[in-house]
Amino acid sequence: MTLPDRSALSRRDYLRALVAVGGATALSACTSESDEVEVPTGTDDPESLPERQHAWNEALSRDDDGNVSPPEHHVLVALSLASEPTDEVRERVEDALQTLERAYEWSTEGLLFTLGYTPAYFDRFDGELPESVDLPEPTAIVGEVDEFDEFDALLHLASDHSQVVLEAEEGLFGEHDELNGLAVETDLTGVFERVDERRRTGFVGEGLPAEHAALGGVPDSVPDDAPFFMGFRSGFDESQATEDRVTIDDGPFVDGTTEHVSSMRIQLSQWFDQESHEMRVAKTFSPEHADDELVGEVGEKLSTSTALTTERIEATEDDARSGVVGHAQKAARAREDGEPLLLRRDFNTVDGDEPGLHFLSLQAEIDAFVRVRETMEGDDLGLPSLNNGITGYIFPDRRGNFLVPPRSLRALPPPDPG
Repeated sequence: MTLPDRSALSRRDYLRALVAVGGATALSACTSESDEVEVPTGTDDPESLPERQHAWNEALSRDDDGNVSPPEHHVLVALSLASEPTDEVRERVEDALQTLERAYEWSTEGLLFTLGYTPAYFDRFDGELPESVDLPEPTAIVGEVDEFDEFDALLHLASDHSQVVLEAEEGLFGEHDELNGLAVETDLTGVFERVDERRRTGFVGEGLPAEHAALGGVPDSVPDDAPFFMGFRSGFDESQATEDRVTIDDGPFVDGTTEHVSSMRIQLSQWFDQESHEMRVAKTFSPEHADDELVGEVGEKLSTSTALTTERIEATEDDARSGVVGHAQKAARAREDGEPLLLRRDFNTVDGDEPGLHFLSLQAEIDAFVRVRETMEGDDLGLPSLNNGITGYIFPDRRGNFLVPPRSLRALPPPDPG
């Protein structure tokens, strides 16, 4: 395992790189770099935490406009089940997860996490998932050539502090004996094995994308204060589904949700070096956004929404006939009663030493993601890909579907807990 060169990186970028490397050595380097950081401890009563694993919004900080701000560091740990899911093993998993909740405050200053399960995990059981859960096998959408996540579970760790996500991951797998000063008495070794080649990492934060300009595929023209590689703010409150909307509201998995993760590469050099700022605005939002200068350099003129009016969404076909449509206006056509269907919690990545995005969305049923994805593709608009929003610049190469159960069923649930 080779650690990044500290002398060549800013502190912030060095910590991001250590998360990407992972492992005990990276954790040691990260801890040494972050000795001054005090991480708030968790609760003595983990059962007092929300029943929804995905109930993050109340624990997230907010930007100056009131939008939730995602945690800065993310790790997606792919897991393969190494033990039969007996009641004893389930108790061990729950004890290990509660150790995290005792060690770290449920916040971005501490640790937020979810544990979700693939269709392949549930296939080992004789019973079937209830009709209230829509969890199909992942498939290619709109002609994509994809690989699919077919391991058993996915652990999403997120924090503003790099050492927290590394320490939590290593502590869960027997490589670190304390979590924020709390002794680890139960871990996941022997229950799950990490699928290292499917481990994914990433980051969100103003200025972080621009710090990767030395990486191949990341041009110098990425705005200095952009929080995402494509150059604009994202996650506006009025453009996100609420946690209530993405929550399963019936059956034994009530208060759970479904999660979709797509990993994609981004063609940033073409996006920034061959397109003007006005054209990037038009392709990201809508031509009207560019004409009326609604966005600003990185989206600072927008507050809690993408400023897409009903009229602008309905004008998508007219804009297509004029030659260009925006990604946001296309996707907005899938809204129901004016409300978005997806709650996005995606983040930038440089996994594989190239710029990309791990697109993570929550929805009550996977079919909602499929409908939004097909609408966003805009095949009905008859445009070449380079004029069709951002479709000509993003290239998904892996996707997976997961059931994120309620907290009380997160430890190796059977398909029909009732």
